[in-house]
Amino acid sequence: MGLTRDRGRGGTAYPDRMYFTDRGIEELEKRRGEEEVTFEWLAEQLRTFVDLNPDFEVPVERLATWLARLDDDEDDDE
Repeated sequence: MGLTRDRGRGGTAYPDRMYFTDRGIEELEKRRGEEEVTFEWLAEQLRTFVDLNPDFEVPVERLATWLARLDDDEDDDE
């Protein structure tokens, strides 16, 4: 079923896994990869998505928090 594939450029902690979400990520990159967006625009799209799909509130919140904290030093956790 093609569950193993290296993601390539971005890499991952599990390079031998392909998740179902990879399809959507690849479509996003293919269709909109050349565009530039602001985090303000992204935040508004995430809010709209959660309004339309309330069951995804927790995963969207986790993604938003993860993106917001990408540059935090790992030493801050100690």
